[in-house]
Amino acid sequence: MRAVAREIFIHALSECSIDRAFERHIGYEHQVLRVCEDLFDLSLFSRVFVVSIGKAAHACAEALVTRLGIGAGTTGIICGPTDPAAQLHGFRYYRGGHPMPNVESVKAATDILRTLGNLDAHSLVIYLLSGGGSALVESPIDEDIAIDDLVATYRALVHSGAPIAEINAIRKHLSAIKGGRMAAAASPAQQVSILISDVPDDALDALASGPTMPDSSTVGTCVEIVDRYKLLKEFPASVRALFERRALDETPKKDDPIFARSRWWTVLSNEDFRRSAWEKATQLRFTVVVDTSCDDWDYQDAANYLLRRVRDLRARDAARICLISGGEVTVKIEGDPGIGGRNQQFALYCAQKIAGENITVLSAGSDGVDGNSLSAGAIADGTTIARAVSLGLDPKQLLQHFNAYPLFHALGDDIMIGPSGNNVRDLRVVLAF
Repeated sequence: MRAVAREIFIHALSECSIDRAFERHIGYEHQVLRVCEDLFDLSLFSRVFVVSIGKAAHACAEALVTRLGIGAGTTGIICGPTDPAAQLHGFRYYRGGHPMPNVESVKAATDILRTLGNLDAHSLVIYLLSGGGSALVESPIDEDIAIDDLVATYRALVHSGAPIAEINAIRKHLSAIKGGRMAAAASPAQQVSILISDVPDDALDALASGPTMPDSSTVGTCVEIVDRYKLLKEFPASVRALFERRALDETPKKDDPIFARSRWWTVLSNEDFRRSAWEKATQLRFTVVVDTSCDDWDYQDAANYLLRRVRDLRARDAARICLISGGEVTVKIEGDPGIGGRNQQFALYCAQKIAGENITVLSAGSDGVDGNSLSAGAIADGTTIARAVSLGLDPKQLLQHFNAYPLFHALGDDIMIGPSGNNVRDLRVVLAF
């Protein structure tokens, strides 16, 4: 069943490729670009400029240029976490930091803002946005915030256990590029955003911290989040001072005229990921149930809920059960963490709960990277704990120190696919028979 769970995940990932998404939703014929239901006659624009940021930055730009062809004369900026095998002609490349911003993240933001500021109403900006963009491209809202302060702030946010939408609400208000401010820089140009979503379906403005979209969060939201997670003491002095002085500026909202010529389209999301997994599990003759109720839950609560659900399903149905869950779980990290990520932490916690049972759990990320490990995630079943103990490992201690990767790697139950160039959140597959 571990092999079957892995097969379902790999199939779902291959079906959710960037190229297939663009093939379905993006077209170009007779100088007219089709983005979902919108049409843009490129002959009417004096300049077409592409900004591609996120873990899928190069893949998205490559898919777009492939459809447009060289004759379209597009240029742009691409910022991703890795260097591509070959760069696209006419594009400037930056290798930003993830999960923490780096110097290249700031350089990319500076270049993007400067270039967008030179566009006019006869220009078209095509944004290609995918997960990871929050850290990959960054420019602090206040000149007193140094790069080391940015890193410290991001670390505090990532380790807080807050869901991504809340983390990004704060990022938006500390950034000169997020929360719609990139769109403000490009106004009055025509703008269209093509989204590869790694955020909840009802929180699209959290994707890459919403640089091109109206912001649904407010300064008041940020203050409440900081208070709830006791983050103020974790922030560096330059950031803490903005909160203490109540000096945060509000981000652009949906009624702001800068969005009058902006459009946004999602071409790939976790829903596609879940659907592809459902199709494969159905082909393998499982009784399949999809449940996204625990999206953004604490990993222990999510694990307890899904295991309880699959046991209930198995009790009512003698057939093989496959429970599919998408989205992400949260992990509040304390102390000095080991090697791993939210998916491996989730899987190891499940392993303790299903010891001796005919239940298999897979949890992995579509981006191919889980936390600070080399793995996308892991697979656990009723034999995981016993096999780990036989190798001299202490599952309880490893779980307590957020150090799940060594255990799953030793067992051969980690999922090693490398950076995928894509990001549509995580997938959890629970099999029972």
